[in-house]
Amino acid sequence: MKKLELVCPAGTPAALRVAVDSGADAVYMGFRDETNARNFPGLNFSVAELEEALAYAHQRKAKVLLAVNTYATAGHNEPWIKAIDNAAKLNVDAIILADIGLLDYAHSNHPNLRLHLSVQASASNAAAINYYVKEFGIRRVVLPRVLSVSEIRSINQKIAIETEVFAFGGMCPMAEGRCSLSSYITGKSPNMNGVCSPASHVSYIKQGQDLKTNLADFTINKFRPHEQAGYPTLCKGRFQTGGELGYLFEEPTSLNVTRILPELIEAGVSALKIEGRQRSKAYVREVVQNFRTAIDAAERGERLVIEMDNLSEGGQNTTGAYNKKWT
Repeated sequence: MKKLELVCPAGTPAALRVAVDSGADAVYMGFRDETNARNFPGLNFSVAELEEALAYAHQRKAKVLLAVNTYATAGHNEPWIKAIDNAAKLNVDAIILADIGLLDYAHSNHPNLRLHLSVQASASNAAAINYYVKEFGIRRVVLPRVLSVSEIRSINQKIAIETEVFAFGGMCPMAEGRCSLSSYITGKSPNMNGVCSPASHVSYIKQGQDLKTNLADFTINKFRPHEQAGYPTLCKGRFQTGGELGYLFEEPTSLNVTRILPELIEAGVSALKIEGRQRSKAYVREVVQNFRTAIDAAERGERLVIEMDNLSEGGQNTTGAYNKKWT
């Protein structure tokens, strides 16, 4: 079986050290600005911190991937250009990009910089992927979470670069991070500002025995005492329509592919991506250790299922579209 690269989140320098020490083959992070899709207070890296992170990871044979995966502001692309230049100067192992203009800049000005195509680009077929390969020399594509295992296998048969798929964490059903829903009520865009449902707009309000979650001035959900409260995002809100109360877009649940690792390996997947740069060090440690164990077992020809309900959104796991039955 082909060796899978385990790609793990690092929201802070401390989380990076935990991920590397727990068995990550690679870690991904962003700079502390709008150039990455997790632009939240208290997260991300300065240039100096990234330099230290590279030294720590490389000493332990782990790679460092830098996410510059938001879309540059028209007429104000300096922060994104600076991020790419700093990534090249520090010799990161790869940079993750989505914006076609930034891909062109990186490819033209830093030909030795390894480029990965972000899931933000939503490249979900071989023709689209091969276009990015031909024009910008990308070496890996992060595939959207809307593809089945058989569809991934078919794509891998038609491309000559690596594929990375999501393995654990929150589901993003709205075109893989390019959703604009929250920006309508917060004024902050995930695509350009790097913030979906920013914490500054979130509030939790007790109503008797219930807990109400708000985003800006809008109620997103209400939880009974026996229910596990989730973070208020519009795509996972519970709304009343046609007299019925339910989740319209996506139920709060976490992706977990440990049960289908052999199938993903057989389909030609090169890397597994764990979501969670906003998560704690304890979360990173447990998920990375569990996936290290599961991957090592899969490479021995064993199937090891690890539920991790305690770390999952809504306390439940899914294999999502990987095993979808619809066409």
